[in-house]
Formats: sequence, C-alpha cells, structure tokens
Amino acid sequence: MLTIDLAYVGRGLHEELVAYIADQEGYYADEAVHVALHDGCTWDEERLRRCATIGLGRALLSRLTDGTPWVSLYVNTDRPLFWFLARPGMTSLADLAGRRLAVHAPHTAPGCFTRIVLRKAGLDPDRDIHTVVRRPGDYGMDLRLLRAGEIDAAVVGSTMVPEAVAAENGWNVLAWIGDHFRIPTVGVAVDPTHIHPDDPAVQAVVRAHRRGLRAIHDDPDTTVRHMRTFLGGQTEDEARAHYEKFIAPLFTTDGQADLAAGTTAITTVAAELGVPAAVTAARFYRTAPTGPRWS
Repeated sequence: MLTIDLAYVGRGLHEELVAYIADQEGYYADEAVHVALHDGCTWDEERLRRCATIGLGRALLSRLTDGTPWVSLYVNTDRPLFWFLARPGMTSLADLAGRRLAVHAPHTAPGCFTRIVLRKAGLDPDRDIHTVVRRPGDYGMDLRLLRAGEIDAAVVGSTMVPEAVAAENGWNVLAWIGDHFRIPTVGVAVDPTHIHPDDPAVQAVVRAHRRGLRAIHDDPDTTVRHMRTFLGGQTEDEARAHYEKFIAPLFTTDGQADLAAGTTAITTVAAELGVPAAVTAARFYRTAPTGPRWS
C-alpha cells in the first residue's frame, strides 16, 4: 500500500471537509493509499514542506515571501470561508472603524485575505481598526470575548455556522470574505524539493479528494452528516442551510483552478504582502492531473 503524510494548517469545513469525506467514505482505501493526517497549524515551513499540505493559501504566501516552490495540484473552492461577526450596532464593514476586531495575524493567509477585504471597504487595517491578533482557529475564545463585550467583532472560520451563531446571540454577520475576495484555495499542494507532484501516493490522494468533491454535489445527506462532525453546536437544519449556501454551489466538482481568479489573487496578495508577484497562476495552480516536474 502507498503511504503519504498530509497536513492541514487550518481548522473547519473550509480546510478539512473533503479530506474527511475521503477518509470516512473509504476513498483513500479504494486508492490503496494510507494517509497519515497531521495537524500542521503550528508547524514551521521547513517541517510542513516535507508533507503534502491542504492549505493552499499558506502555500502561496510561502512561495511569494520565501520562495518555497509549492505547487497546487487541485483546489476545492475559490471562495474563502471566513466571516466578520459583530456585536449589535454594526451592520457593515465601514462600521468597524475605531472598533476592536479579533483577527488572524497579517502574515497568515486568512489574516492577509482579511486585510485585503478591509482595504476594499476603505479601511486601513493598521490605522482605522484596533486589531486583536489571535491564533488561527481559536474562534471559541472570540465568541466568549464578543459576549463579554471585550471585542466588537471577529473574523471567524468554518468551525461554526456564522448566521446561526449571530442569530442566537443577537449579533450581525457584516460580510463574508468570499463575497469580496476570490482565490483558489484549499486542496493539495506539495513542495517538489521533497515530494514529486506525480508521485503515485500524491496522485492517489488527489483522485480520492476529487471523488470527495463529487460526493459533496451528488450526496447532500451524507455531506451534511459529515459536516455536523465539525458543527457540533448547530442543528441539522442549520448545517443543511450552510451546505446549500456555502458548500454545494461554491466547491468545484473536478478540482480545477480558475486561472483568471488565481492571477488576480496572486497580484493582490503580493501587493498586500509588499513582495513581487514572483509566480504565475499557471505555474502555481496545476490544472492537469499529470505533467512535467514542477518547481
């Protein structure tokens, strides 16, 4: 049997759903590949690059800032699943001016995406907002701080159904990042220095994940059942509504990246990071299942 190490670098449906379906539905086993899934959220880049990784946003940032030659082999979606949750009295991103916002660090992928969206809304994330930087995925603490009034808003990920959480607490969803910024994100990427893109184990994982993508569209009931593993605080109806709005219509069926969206995203991310856009979308997002060595 083939073996491979696969690391996720974020938590929630956005990052883990397709891999979870592939594992739980036996798609890895059908491909005769044993996948060791690792929590790489706190790993440094040197350790992470020795695995295949699910997090394409982090891989792109690494390629742009330190030249690590990551290549993406397929993508799940180009609409990042992060939302701005806010206490009463705020109804738009403009209302964040002068407020306390819990957010990911600027050098992380969700932090970078958040800053891009804030700038589009006419806000300088360094001057117009009081940012409270916290570790990625620590959304439970964000909810506690919101309830206590210690922060005014938070950027949260897909460990919850934001609309349901907002309704329960009398809060507002100010914006969904995927409405304002598109970037082919979440899938499988490898650093060819350590793992060849055409390695049989890598290709087995890609096939299993593409099968998982098809299952998301073909089998809503099974998908919602698996989603509830991540959404323990929400009802089945809430999970299904989330599936129908954010998962089914926005996840790809074949894992192919939209290179036009990728080109715009790379230029925008590089500008936010203050670095050259040193890789093209066609070079970073592989759109064919097999091909030449990528670097």
